[in-house]
This record gives sequence, C-alpha cells and structure tokens, in this order.
Amino acid sequence: MTRIICALALVALMLTQTPLVRAATQVDLLLALAMDVSRSMDEPKFLLQREGYAAAISNPQVLNAIKSGANQKIAICFIDWSAPGEQNLVIGWSLIDGAASASHFGDLIRRAARSFYNSTSIGGGINFAAAQFAGAPFEADRHTIDVSGDGTNNSGRDVQLARDQAVARGITVNGLVILTDIAYSRNPPHTNPPGGLEKYYRENVIGGPGSFVMVAEDFDSFGRAIIKKLIAEIATGPVRRRTASIH
Repeated sequence: MTRIICALALVALMLTQTPLVRAATQVDLLLALAMDVSRSMDEPKFLLQREGYAAAISNPQVLNAIKSGANQKIAICFIDWSAPGEQNLVIGWSLIDGAASASHFGDLIRRAARSFYNSTSIGGGINFAAAQFAGAPFEADRHTIDVSGDGTNNSGRDVQLARDQAVARGITVNGLVILTDIAYSRNPPHTNPPGGLEKYYRENVIGGPGSFVMVAEDFDSFGRAIIKKLIAEIATGPVRRRTASIH
C-alpha cells in the first residue's frame, strides 16, 4: 500500500511540474509586411510609407475584411529590409482583431525608427520574412509576405530563388510596386527592367496561389494602394493573380 501511495504521489508531483501546452490561437491569416528602407527612400518617402502602413491597418474597410474571416482575426509582423544581412523584425507577431489592436499596431509602426539605409536585396527581405512564420505564436491556413519597394534587386541572393523557396513552404508572396524615377539612380544602380518594374515584380518577386502585384504610381498614392492590397490579402476566398494601378 505504501508503494502505491508513493507512486500516486510521484505522478501527482509530475503533473504539477509539467507545464500545460496551450494550443496556438487560430487566425485567418499570418501576414508579414516587408518594407523597403533602402537608400532611395529619403526621409519624406520613408515617413510616407510608415504612415501609409499605419493608417491602412486601422482603415474601416481593412477591419471589415478582417471581420469577414471565419476567426475574425489575423496576425501581422512588420519588417524593414535593405542590403544583404540588413533585415530587422521591427514589430513581432501581433494579433489584430478590431479597431483597438489595429490602432495600437499602427502606433508602433509610426514610432519605429528606421533600421537601415543601404542597397536593395529583395531576396534577402523575402528570405528573412519567410523565416518568421516558424516562430509565430499563431496558426493560420494562409501565410503571406507583402513586399513593398521601388526598385529591382541589386545585391545579395537571387530574388527568384528566395521567392521559389518561400512558395515551396506554402507562403504566398505579393508585391506593391512604387513607381518613381529615383528607383533607377541609386549606387549601386538599378537598371530599368524591360517592361518596367511592375513586370519585374510579376516575373521575379511574387509567387504562390493567388499572388498579385499592385502598383502605386508615386509615393503619394502609396497609402491608397496599401489599403487595397491589405483588403485583397485579408479577404477570404480565392484571389486571382492580377495587377492594379493606384493613382
């Protein structure tokens, strides 16, 4: 009898010492926002991008898109990227389930300092963003990287290879192209790709089911473009590959 009592006491002790494993919160989408902070982004353009993302998260149409999902919530992280080895997780995975959490995330974007000011490694940005999904404290059937930029890949790893590796892991890569002449006057310089930057992103950057490119005709239209892009990414149901221009 003493042995039985001791055995039961040992089991009880083990149960109290064993941490409970909680299931990760289910969301409708894991979305990594990857913002180009290379040297073509002077301070006004940098701030315009920051404000565009911050305002878009709290936009009523974006919030309605979030509420249209089965779980009525998504999780987002925010990344700065520039040259090879220059990627920074500015804001870790955050739950967005309504106006309050969206506003808080937007405030974090506005307050975040600039991480880099160098060349453009889109491939490095995609690779870094793809690695963030493994550590997310949330679960979702859809994983998406949202890449914004105003130029071609001019340093670091091959962008197509990075894109293909992300897609092979079940990640969709979408693009938001900002058209501006300064994109082709950097050091090291970009070459104006045949067919323009929009075509370059379609062929080299985006990938996965329903992937798409949206185009902001200039930095001033960036805010409107990111709202449309977030709605398209968040809304449930299939999204056909397409290109849209925002003026």
